[in-house]
Amino acid sequence: MRRAVCPGSFDPVTNGHLDIVGRASHLFDEVIVGVLINNSKTGLFTIEERIEMLRQATAVYGNVRVESFHGLLVDFCRAQGAAVVIKGLRAVSDFDYELQMAQMNIGLSGVETLFMPTNPTYSFLSSSLVKDVVKWGGDASPYVPDFVRERLVTRLRQN
Repeated sequence: MRRAVCPGSFDPVTNGHLDIVGRASHLFDEVIVGVLINNSKTGLFTIEERIEMLRQATAVYGNVRVESFHGLLVDFCRAQGAAVVIKGLRAVSDFDYELQMAQMNIGLSGVETLFMPTNPTYSFLSSSLVKDVVKWGGDASPYVPDFVRERLVTRLRQN
């Protein structure tokens, strides 16, 4: 079985993330969306909330599952039986950072990294940018699923 991991923090999931996951789901038998648990950072949404949103957003794909992980990505890949990491690239600056990570990952464990250019529609999109748009009263509906936008509005109005 050809299995790949799409890792990230997904705080929150955006249409750019979903574009990469959806395209990867056509290339692999199974895609595991790995939600990184980073205890040194406080996200807007809890890990459980991110997983819930991702599961809802990816429910249309029969071969995608969502799991959390902490520690090294390559250890998570090994535990999941995945030999490939899928990373979306928005710009050259993403490539500079991701190339170093890919080289480290292959050196540590032989896990390959497949870079997918983002759809140009989402080339500027980030979770941080979406949060800022909502925080300042803008309309994020073109950038996230409707249920994610609703949760963002509710959460950011509480703060």
